[in-house]
Amino acid sequence: MPDTQRPMAVTLQVVSIVLFTFIGYLNIGIPLAVLPGYVHSELGFGAVIAGLVISVQYLATLLSRPYAGRMIDTLGSKRAVLIGLVGCGLSGVFMLLAAWFSNLPALSLASLFIGRLVLGSAESLVGSGAIGWGIGRVGAANTAKVISWNGIASYGALAVGAPLGVVLVSQFGLWSMGVSIILLAVVGVLLAWRKEPAPIVAGVRLPFINVLGRVLPHGCALALGSIGFGTIATFITLYYTTQHWDNAVWALSLFGASFIGARLLFGNLINRIGGFRVAIACLSVEILGLLLLWLAPDAHLALAGAALSGFGFSLVFPALGVEAVNLVPASSRGSAVGAYSLFIDLSLGITGPLAGAVAAGFGFASIFLFAALAAAGGLLLSVYLYRQAPKAREARGA
Repeated sequence: MPDTQRPMAVTLQVVSIVLFTFIGYLNIGIPLAVLPGYVHSELGFGAVIAGLVISVQYLATLLSRPYAGRMIDTLGSKRAVLIGLVGCGLSGVFMLLAAWFSNLPALSLASLFIGRLVLGSAESLVGSGAIGWGIGRVGAANTAKVISWNGIASYGALAVGAPLGVVLVSQFGLWSMGVSIILLAVVGVLLAWRKEPAPIVAGVRLPFINVLGRVLPHGCALALGSIGFGTIATFITLYYTTQHWDNAVWALSLFGASFIGARLLFGNLINRIGGFRVAIACLSVEILGLLLLWLAPDAHLALAGAALSGFGFSLVFPALGVEAVNLVPASSRGSAVGAYSLFIDLSLGITGPLAGAVAAGFGFASIFLFAALAAAGGLLLSVYLYRQAPKAREARGA
């Protein structure tokens, strides 16, 4: 284990592990900007189905979280990451089948749905597994750093993957995404195979339902704040199309770049001023960005709104996550990460069809007002948790 007094050594160790999160989320990012348009324009399905193709992945992640958490705590985080990477590769196989059956819309759509379900299950293993692996290697005192860098890896991969997927499909066709996903998964498995695992922590493991109860309020605040990301990720391309604007993919990239920049610049604030304060500030900024997207008269201000939303959303997950994970013993850390992450899966899972229904009834711009109102609910809940935190600490001490 690296010397925890040497921040650079810790950071390098963390980065070497969250690399697998980057690979896993690159597989998620590559089809992100392509699939809604493919389902809507090429296969001829409506906006709700187009949103559901993206969201079903998050629903699969949600349903697999309890199993993933138990696997991380009992079998080890490295093994969980390896199994997850294999699942990513399998999702690429179904992407190839979807391309193969592109002249049979129902069959192509079914292949996409199965692939998204497999990818969602793999995501829960890779993302939570990497966090558990990182914390196990560098110590619980660096939990905020591990969660922050894991997020940089995931959203950085989405920022890179989205335009990469557009280029691949425009140059070679839908099949090229499937091949790319398979190759990335193979590289990830080969790299992870030789890395040193984290020790499995002994001790009493809390039932998942108990862990879920402890992190419930923090997770609800996260879920409300995550609707903005889900809305941008799923519908920004169709929003740009309805407004007759070009280069929608840059909105996703700018969201990701702002997200990463904020984590690099302000990630240490969580340990310095506390998770709740950081979450409150970030959700406030995210609300402003979403309102700007709602009111944007042109593509330039829409880009500014996407950037502001990414900047604001950046530290919500680690800020509330540090407070949530600290509520359980180390032996149940994997379950805590899984239970807490479940809420972002739930949020992203329902955002696609829900925002699609809002768009169908009120227009695509209105989905960003809807997301801003949800984030405001997350802000109010974070303020409440911040005010209740001293009482909760006293109760645990007693």
